[in-house]
Amino acid sequence: MNVYDSARMADVLKPLGYRPTETPADADMVILNTCHIRDRAAEKVFSELGRLRVIKQARAAEGRATVLAVAGCVAQAEGAEILARAPYVDIVLGPQTYHRLPEMVARAARAGGAVIETDFPVEQKFDFLPDATGPQLPGGVTAFLTVQEGCDKFCSFCVVPYTRGAEASRPAASVIAEARRMVAGGVREISLLGQNVNAYHGAGSGGGADESSWSLARLMRALAEIPGLVRIRYTTSHPRDMGEDLIAAHRDLPALMPFLHLPVQSGSDRMLNAMNRGHTADDYRRLIERLRTARPDLAFSSDFIVGHPGETDADFAASMALIRDIGFAQAYSFKYSSRPGTPAAGAPMPVAGPVGDERLQQLQALVRVQQDQFNASSVGQTMEVLFTGHGRKPGQLSGRSPYLQAVHAAGPDQLIGTTAMVKIEQMLTNSLTASLLSPVPTRPIPTRANPLLERACA
Repeated sequence: MNVYDSARMADVLKPLGYRPTETPADADMVILNTCHIRDRAAEKVFSELGRLRVIKQARAAEGRATVLAVAGCVAQAEGAEILARAPYVDIVLGPQTYHRLPEMVARAARAGGAVIETDFPVEQKFDFLPDATGPQLPGGVTAFLTVQEGCDKFCSFCVVPYTRGAEASRPAASVIAEARRMVAGGVREISLLGQNVNAYHGAGSGGGADESSWSLARLMRALAEIPGLVRIRYTTSHPRDMGEDLIAAHRDLPALMPFLHLPVQSGSDRMLNAMNRGHTADDYRRLIERLRTARPDLAFSSDFIVGHPGETDADFAASMALIRDIGFAQAYSFKYSSRPGTPAAGAPMPVAGPVGDERLQQLQALVRVQQDQFNASSVGQTMEVLFTGHGRKPGQLSGRSPYLQAVHAAGPDQLIGTTAMVKIEQMLTNSLTASLLSPVPTRPIPTRANPLLERACA
């Protein structure tokens, strides 16, 4: 979501004459778009600000001004602390206010001091953003598209409800229109984003009955009708919001890829209750079975937290048992990180650091075995790959399988932006190699030229 937000901040700055640049030393404006999920992520912000201060001072000595902004969830949570520790920052803005960024730039220039915008505005930021005119990611073949923000679940460990606010969904018409513009710009795969994306309940896209709330499944059915959009993904989901219509969408929509990220966090019912997850481990197991019944080739990834306050050896063993029961294609796992203001931050019985480290290593080792087994099972299989760009070797192309695996194959440039059938030949450490089976397409792939503007931002 931060990648998407960064692209939209670049969009709102275009009318001021800004364009992206690769290096901060060349930038008239630098924006750090930040995450507050873990303490380490927040501390990296202050470390980076120290390096940017040196660049800002060097540019000032040459008579070149630099606007330095901190955006995102760290800005939302620690706005005053940022200015206390880094008074050379010019703008601090929360994730719900970046549509106001041009006004903040003007205010900072007029006032000669810092501007802070960390309120939750009444208006929806998406209603005030300029139209996205093309792809969000380098290469233009895949793109992120935010459809929902915020979360009402209030998991004990999570800061998102306090930094992103309550759940809010974009109107279906707005999402569909932006998706069409992306596809016209060359995008072939769109990943729908939300802190709790399957809680999507956007207003309908037309008059009459269409004004009723749309579910994520209904939205994806509409997106699947867009000519040229060949793949749809979505993340991140909550087990409690995986409704029957969404399960049916996995069964019915060929464009919906058979890879689902569905965080569970723990396999222990006691820990799930302490985390305020609202489901049990067996609820999760039954949900996985329903999804696999709907689409047998569906693969799963998940999130796990070890060392949540009060976690015992038995609780950790329950997580390991759930991993063995489900079998994941991949998973993200973390040692519990206390976030100020969350219920777990003041919970008793913290888990000792070395114990948490050992549990994390054990869990990651098990997940890695399962990931390797999943990737190894692809060898010898025929699958469709969406080619997104060049590989590291001459004549090599890179792409993604339906299961988000990185795939490399020798082939001509005109395959970029298309799907092709390949045979998987070998499993490497973090990717697969393949040989082409499909004929080379003859139809040219649309491209979009980036406008050249006068200023630079990073």
